[in-house]
Amino acid sequence: MRYALSVCGELWWPAAQADHIRGRRERYPGAVAIKPTWTSEAAADPHRIVRDPDPVSRTGAVRLIGFSTSAGFVLTVIVDPVDGVGITAWKTSGADLRAYEGGRSDR
Repeated sequence: MRYALSVCGELWWPAAQADHIRGRRERYPGAVAIKPTWTSEAAADPHRIVRDPDPVSRTGAVRLIGFSTSAGFVLTVIVDPVDGVGITAWKTSGADLRAYEGGRSDR
């Protein structure tokens, strides 16, 4: 699954990673299963936050924090900047959500 992504060219989800984010609910009680299409909306959010590199990444991955209209909430998406592969994604909370909301006057 491939989606246009201006930050690193193209965001795409190999089957294993897509299944991984769809299966968050089974692994983490109370978590939300993430649809890959939601991540493309978050990546395209004109108000998104881009952390390049992600401050906690050991591989130089990029952290995108943006709103998905279809999901109805803010997502954090971790992307490999070399090839645009989606690594993982989750519903944003904590400091990342506060940073996103703090930069928005219309939400």
